[in-house]
Amino acid sequence: MAPIYYILLISIAGPIIGSAIGVIKKPSDLFMFNMLSFAAGVMLALSFLQLVPESINLSSVWVCSLGIIIGAIVMYMLDKLIPHIHPELCQPEKKCTRLKKTSIYLLFGIFLHNLPEGMAIASGTISSTQATFAIALAIAVHNIPEGIVTSAPYYYCTGKRLKAFLISSSTAIPIIVGFIIAYFVFQNISDQFIGFIIAATAGLMVYISADELIPSSCCRSEKKWSHSTIFSLIGGVVFVILLSSL
Repeated sequence: MAPIYYILLISIAGPIIGSAIGVIKKPSDLFMFNMLSFAAGVMLALSFLQLVPESINLSSVWVCSLGIIIGAIVMYMLDKLIPHIHPELCQPEKKCTRLKKTSIYLLFGIFLHNLPEGMAIASGTISSTQATFAIALAIAVHNIPEGIVTSAPYYYCTGKRLKAFLISSSTAIPIIVGFIIAYFVFQNISDQFIGFIIAATAGLMVYISADELIPSSCCRSEKKWSHSTIFSLIGGVVFVILLSSL
């Protein structure tokens, strides 16, 4: 099987694994905090150690800077235009009706936010296989908690395990769509524009890390928080460094 297919499988694994966990047994908050923190470390390291240098090599410092800004603005606008309920994990809802409404709303937001994430994965294919693999893994890890907090409340309220799993897993579809669109578009554009796209991907991932992953991983709810999340973030950075040496 070609590497591109393995990368696609990794990218859609996050929502599916998270959705399955959500209808079986929710792991501890601390475990999910560490997953989010690890994903943040991977995304930040990828952005600054691989994507930004690659963007500058293909285009220029100014194009790279503009791309980072545009990428961050795109994610910010998505948050404003299509509100995305962040799975804070430490503040569960109590009423079933509210839980169901929240899970449906969260599903809608995640579904639309996953399209640019699929495009971000595809951008790695014009850099290197290692970068693509790492981006796909980071986004998959990041999507596992989201799968949990969408499938679990829906299952809790309806009692329909399979339906909750399938509905929540469907958030993987826009990742595939975004990947396919971007993968074929990137084959026919100039180096300058490729540099811009790579930088925009970096801006997108930095925004996700700062706006969602790091704040969510630092919910210091009594004994549920630990400094282990800091080391998980460092572990994500080290993972990218080691991967780039292969």
